[in-house]
Amino acid sequence: MSPDNPEPERPVDDPDRAASPDPSGATTSQTQPAAQPPAYAEPPGAASSTASRSWFELTSDEPRRPLRTAATVLGAVLALAVLGVPFGLLWAVLAPATPVLKTAEGAIYADPQPEQPIAADGWFSLLGLGFGLLVALALWFVLRRRRGPVGLLAAVLGALAAAPVAWQVGRRVGLATFDRLLDTAPAGQSFTKPPDLRAGGVDWLLGVLPVPHGNLLLPAFGAAITYTLLAGWSRWPGLRPEPEPADLSWVSVGTTPAPPAAPEPPAPGAAEPPRG
Repeated sequence: MSPDNPEPERPVDDPDRAASPDPSGATTSQTQPAAQPPAYAEPPGAASSTASRSWFELTSDEPRRPLRTAATVLGAVLALAVLGVPFGLLWAVLAPATPVLKTAEGAIYADPQPEQPIAADGWFSLLGLGFGLLVALALWFVLRRRRGPVGLLAAVLGALAAAPVAWQVGRRVGLATFDRLLDTAPAGQSFTKPPDLRAGGVDWLLGVLPVPHGNLLLPAFGAAITYTLLAGWSRWPGLRPEPEPADLSWVSVGTTPAPPAAPEPPAPGAAEPPRG
């Protein structure tokens, strides 16, 4: 036993022995540093999903060019106006013609209260609502990058442009034959008048701007209602499809797990545990 080695059974440089307290209560050995937490590793698909999400945010939030947006709306309106031609032909086939009788004053209805003009208005209204529904569905999927106000505007204006086209195309089917018989048929001869609208038409504002009214507005109404319902039932907040991450982790990206608590130092007067 010596001043350098007070306990002969145990060497001084034994690191496992706790420091003995001095009379003042302070320990003579240095406290071991706390264990550092392990480095956090990102989940396997976190980097790729974060990159795809960042790419989508950049592409979807980029400013829309006004000219490109206007060209998209104008192209959709023209395409839908052309589709008014088959719409009008279908209406001319389904709507019944009205029997008329030639007199010295002109043509009169063969039946005092014919139902065919009412049926023609009804068929146009039903076909117009169906046409507007199909227009909204088509633009919802075709213009998926323009979903929102731009798509709604294109659907409403396109259906509004297609309705007068359908009306004029449908009413002119057989109109030349009717005009010829009206001029050449003798009095008392009966023939038919092609279907026409009595609950709708087009007024001219200031002589240059056509303003449709009546059941010519039903295709645009059906398109607006359907497109609004599709937007309300969409599962994406931005209405445009968002890329879904391939791998999901219970630990969010950028969150570091809490480090383990460091062991508390022994109390100044605590006894050393027995060693075997």
